[in-house]
Amino acid sequence: MPYEIAETTVDLELNSADTTEIDQLARTLCGSPHDQVNDPEWVARARHSWDALPLPLRRGVREFRRHSGPRGTLVIKGLPVDEARLPATPSTPDSVQRVATVSAAVLTMLACGLGDPAAYLAEKAGALVQDVVPVRGKETFSGNAGSVLLTFHNENAFHQHEPDYVLLLCLRADHDRVACLRTACLREVLPLLSAASRETLFAPEFITAPPPSFPSDGEARAPKPLLSGAVEDPDIRMATIATTPLTPRAEAALTEFGQACNTVAQITRLAPGDLVIVDNRVTVHGRTAFHPRYDGADRWVQRTFAVADLRRSRDHRPDDGYVIAR
Repeated sequence: MPYEIAETTVDLELNSADTTEIDQLARTLCGSPHDQVNDPEWVARARHSWDALPLPLRRGVREFRRHSGPRGTLVIKGLPVDEARLPATPSTPDSVQRVATVSAAVLTMLACGLGDPAAYLAEKAGALVQDVVPVRGKETFSGNAGSVLLTFHNENAFHQHEPDYVLLLCLRADHDRVACLRTACLREVLPLLSAASRETLFAPEFITAPPPSFPSDGEARAPKPLLSGAVEDPDIRMATIATTPLTPRAEAALTEFGQACNTVAQITRLAPGDLVIVDNRVTVHGRTAFHPRYDGADRWVQRTFAVADLRRSRDHRPDDGYVIAR
């Protein structure tokens, strides 16, 4: 596609000493089969370990949390994923990481640096670290199990408490090295929109349904705007396949928004050890198509969500754990 010509630059490339230091720290969190990713005590250990990560990594994440910049992404290279000991790429639906691994420890420590790791009980059973892998028979599925073009969306845009950040860590690239993360930041999209479209996107004339990865709850949803907050730097909630415009002007605004996203879109070719943090409040993301072989060496990305203020969702959580419940 002609608009996929801008490739994101690397924001932080760790040196070998930093990678080794992070690897050693991660291994202290996964030395026992009793180390479970969703165990609040294990998460607390990961939170404490965040403070021991190399300064360049902590500084980069901290500055991104304060302001995610014009692209709304942070691209980091050189994180440890324990490539030599990776098992075959999972190929079952709803694959998650329960037992602590180096990659899971890295993701959780960084999520703690951004706020708190979080998940949703209705999606992949509330696992904090989830596998994004192709699944045979799901090739055309518009979700993390598919391998066709994944259209632009905010993660869980329908939810009252959508994640603030999405962390995507590559463990294994696709065979042909053609799968790319696509991102488009609202801060670059807004200047391309007409005044009429911007005004409409702030109007409650859209309904966003749960994504295919969530079971249908049959709940009727009230119309809401796609943009909210400060006019000069708003937040966005939308999903190309799940957002329905309710008026002709909303349909026109959504079409113009999609065209602008394609104009500013950037791609990131993930290699093992590459991490992209997406500011889910201002940046939509998707993925280009690729061709899985189902041979145990397919593309494998692990995903974690983070929220900046866990207190906001306390009425929706059954206890003082780390899972956002609906």
